[in-house]
Amino acid sequence: MQPSRRRIRPRRVASLASVAVLTLAISTSAGTGHLMAGSATAGPIAPARSSALRPCMIRGHAGVQMPEGIPTPTGYARSTGTVHALNLMVDFSDAPGQGSALDRLAEFFPQTQQWFATSSYGRLDYRPEAPIGHWLRMPKPFKAYGIERGAPFDPGYRTLVQDIVAAVHSEVDFRHYDLVNVLVTPNAGPSALDTVLSVTFAGNGEAPKADGVPISNASFIYSRQDDGSGSYALTGYRVLPHENGHVFGLPDLYTQEGGGAVGHWDIMSEDWGADNDMLGWHKWKLGWLDDSQVACATAHGTTEYTLTPLARAGGRKLVFVPVSATSGFALEVRIREGNDAAVCRPGVLVYRVEADVDTGNGPVTVYDSRRNSGGCTRSPNVQAELSDAPYTPGETFTDPKTGVVVSVVGTDPSGSYRVRVTHR
Repeated sequence: MQPSRRRIRPRRVASLASVAVLTLAISTSAGTGHLMAGSATAGPIAPARSSALRPCMIRGHAGVQMPEGIPTPTGYARSTGTVHALNLMVDFSDAPGQGSALDRLAEFFPQTQQWFATSSYGRLDYRPEAPIGHWLRMPKPFKAYGIERGAPFDPGYRTLVQDIVAAVHSEVDFRHYDLVNVLVTPNAGPSALDTVLSVTFAGNGEAPKADGVPISNASFIYSRQDDGSGSYALTGYRVLPHENGHVFGLPDLYTQEGGGAVGHWDIMSEDWGADNDMLGWHKWKLGWLDDSQVACATAHGTTEYTLTPLARAGGRKLVFVPVSATSGFALEVRIREGNDAAVCRPGVLVYRVEADVDTGNGPVTVYDSRRNSGGCTRSPNVQAELSDAPYTPGETFTDPKTGVVVSVVGTDPSGSYRVRVTHR
C-alpha cells in the first residue's frame, strides 16, 4: 500500500492578545522566569539593544495580536538560559491512556530539547521534567469538558486546568517550573488529520492558579500528527516546540490556507513533515542571536554584507532593511544542516516582517525566487512551492514599491554568502 500523502490540516487561530483573559492564546510574548506571582519581567529575552539596531526594532500598535515586533511584550516564559518544563500526561474515562504515560512522554523527548538546543546554539537549556510517571485520570469524561479548538477559556478549559491542578497538588509545586506541557492521550478528541486541537495558553495572568501562581504559560498537545507516511517517529515531536514557541513569544506564521506565506522555513509555519528551523528574525527576537550578528541596513545607497549560514553558530546571520516603523525585509542564509533537514535549494532567504499584522494573518511573507515552479522538495507535508524560494548567486530580489534591491553576489569556500543591498 502506498503511504498516505494526506496533508495535515492547519491549526485555526484562536486568540485575541488583548482579551487573553477570555480566550485561548495561541499567542505569546516574551519574558517571565518561573510561574511566580506577579512576574512580568522580560529577563534575558529583552537585553539592552544596540542603538544602531533601533531603527530595525519594528513595532506594531497596541491592539496587534501576538506582534512580530522587537522587543516582545513581557509576561511570558523566558527563552534563554535554563528553562524547566513540567510535563503531565492526562487521560479520561472515555479515552483511557494508550500504552504507558512515559511512552507518551517519549514521543516528544529528548527530541524537543535537542531541537531547542540546536536552534538556539545552546542558549536555551530546555529541561523537561515529569515528576508523575503515570496517566492522570481526569474526574470527568473528555466529552464533558466540551473542548474545542479556539474555545473560550471558560468554562471547559478552566475546569480542565482546575481538575489537573487538583490531581497533582500533593506532588507538584508549580512555582518550580517555567512552563507546563499537558500531554493528552492521543485518543481524546478527533484525529489531527481532521481537526488540530493542540493549543497554548500564553501570558495569561488570569489563568487558574496553583501554588499561588497562574498557569499562564501552558501547552496542550492532543492527537498525533501522523499522516501515515512513516515520518511520525522522526518528526511527530515537532508540534511541541511549535506550541512552546508561542509560550516564548512567537505568533503563528501559517494562514487559513496552510503554510503558503512562509512554507517550511519556520516551525511556527509548519510543524509537520521533515525538520525545519526558525527564521533568523525569530532567533533574534528570542535572544538566540547577539546584536553583533544582525546588520541594520538603514543607509541609502548600496552596501555589501557577508552572511554565514543560519544553521551554524557564529558570524553575521541576519540583515534587516526597515522600510517603515512597522515593517522591513530580512535576509538570511539557509542550508541543509542542523534543524533544516528539508532544505533542497540552499541560498539567501528573503522575507518581509510586518509587526502590525495579527498572528495567523501573515505577519511574515517569504519571497519566492522561482515562482510557480512547484518547488524542489518531495517530502510529505512540506509546502512544496516555497521550498526553492532562496536566491542563489547571480539572482536578484527587487521590491518596486520600496525600491529595495537585494543581489546575491557569490559565496566563499566557508559557505558564507555575499549580498548587496540597495536601499533608495
